[in-house]
Amino acid sequence: MSIPAALSRRRDYSGPALFSYGFRPFFLGGAAWAALNVALWLPVYFGEFMLPTALAPLDWHVHEMIYGYAAAVMAGFLLTAIPNWTGRLPVTGAPLAALAALWLAGRLAVLASATIGLAAAAIVDLAFLVALAALAAREIIAGRNWRNLRILVVLAALIAGNAVFHFEVARYGGAHYGARLGLAAVIGLIMLIGGRIVPIFTHNWLARTRPGRMPVSFSRYDALCMAAAALALAAWVAWPASPVTGVLLIAAGGLHLVRLARWAGDRTLSDRLVLVLHVGYAFVPLGFLLTGFAALLPAHIPLSAGIHAWAAGAAGLMTLAVMTRASLGHTGRPLVASPATQTIYACALVAALARIGAAFGWQLVLFHVAALAWIAAFAIFVAVYGPLLLAHRPAWSTR
Repeated sequence: MSIPAALSRRRDYSGPALFSYGFRPFFLGGAAWAALNVALWLPVYFGEFMLPTALAPLDWHVHEMIYGYAAAVMAGFLLTAIPNWTGRLPVTGAPLAALAALWLAGRLAVLASATIGLAAAAIVDLAFLVALAALAAREIIAGRNWRNLRILVVLAALIAGNAVFHFEVARYGGAHYGARLGLAAVIGLIMLIGGRIVPIFTHNWLARTRPGRMPVSFSRYDALCMAAAALALAAWVAWPASPVTGVLLIAAGGLHLVRLARWAGDRTLSDRLVLVLHVGYAFVPLGFLLTGFAALLPAHIPLSAGIHAWAAGAAGLMTLAVMTRASLGHTGRPLVASPATQTIYACALVAALARIGAAFGWQLVLFHVAALAWIAAFAIFVAVYGPLLLAHRPAWSTR
């Protein structure tokens, strides 16, 4: 890919490499937190360990995977993509370090909420997303990049979901609407960004190596898919068990299956770096279908199957696919999936499939398989990509 216009006029940066570009601290910190969260969750789930949080154990786990891990990856992606969209200089140095510190403070505040109080934890936790949204809005508006203002809608939904989550915990002792709204926002971002990068990266690779059938460009059909998904997710957030919601979810799932098929993913089997994007996105329609059938046939389809198709499958595998590709490209490495990178993908895929399967049976065994595979995927990412993210390298790809 070509050197972004913003980077061609970037000022010299002499500080720590970690704060030379947005993807570095947030990809590394997010991956480490994803592994640590599940490593702590296992003994907590089985009653072997207590966390100093005022949240119920399940609420803490859900909150930190959505508003901790997923929010970090979102921040890393946006802080890297927005300069490309707007042509403005990226956020680096002290401002970036302050934003990363604010994210970390939120994780510690929620973890220690039994000590500092729910209100204080909520304020610290929400501050990160508000700061990120304000920064993104400033850059997009200053760059007159009106097309990408839609990203702010997703960020607003995430902020609202987090606020509702904290309110529900304080008022009712458990969060439901806030968890669903947060997950819906994450899936919305995956559909929005995935719909942009998956066909583009697939087209670029096929054009170089395998001329022939190419991904279909964004069209009215994709707009229909997004509209149907937005309606279905809104209904799911509000009325998750309604038969009408079930029908909307199944319809959205079918539309997105066709959308995925239009991207020629079957022609990418020999390039794991491209293939994993298609595999990860496949969990989006799978989540819609499973969640929809759970609303219509609750006695036969567990609700948690669809939720984890989205959370562990779509969010887990897609974010790892983006993090590995961006980390390679933006540190000047060849865009090739090494054996270690392919192991990351394989572990994440096993984790997602095992967690979905645990909803149907063999829960104890599959739960452990899913947790250990998830920890392995993110621990390997930290071990393999951590040195790249911490080292001074060109923050762009010349490929």
